[in-house]
Amino acid sequence: MAPIHWKLVVDTADPHAQAAFWAAALGYVDEDHTALVEGLLAAGAAPPELTVALDDGRRAWRDLAAVRHPEDPHEEKSGAGLGRRILFQRVPEEKTAKNRLHMDLHPGPESRDAEVARLEALGASSLRRVTEHGSTWVVMTDPEGNEFCVQ
Repeated sequence: MAPIHWKLVVDTADPHAQAAFWAAALGYVDEDHTALVEGLLAAGAAPPELTVALDDGRRAWRDLAAVRHPEDPHEEKSGAGLGRRILFQRVPEEKTAKNRLHMDLHPGPESRDAEVARLEALGASSLRRVTEHGSTWVVMTDPEGNEFCVQ
C-alpha cells in the first residue's frame, strides 16, 4: 500500500489568527489562496461572502486558512501545500474539553526555555512543566486554548 497523503485539521473560532500563530510557531508558510479565490469569484463559482480581504491585501476564504512546511511542494494555482500542512476551519462552538490529539514541538533541551518564551510572545500560554520517564517538557496552549507540548 502506498502511503496516504494527509493534513491536520484544527477547528477554530478564528482561522486566520490561528494560521498566523502556527506559521510563526513552526516556521511554516501561511498559504496564499488569492489566485484560487479570485479565479472562482471571477467565474461565479464562489460567492463573495465566503471570502475576506486580509490586512496584507490577499483574498482568502473567510472560514479556512492553512499553513505548510516551507520546503514542501505546493500547487501554484491554488496555493495549497502538497506535504506537511495544517488547515484551520471556523466552527461555531467553543473549545470545551482537552484535546484528544496534540502536537509536540522538539527544539531540544538546550533550546526549550527560549522556545517557550518565544511562543509566549506569540500568544501561547504555559500550563505546566512535566518531568517523567527521563524526559522534560512544557505543556502549553495556543491562543485559542489548544494544548501542545514543547520538549
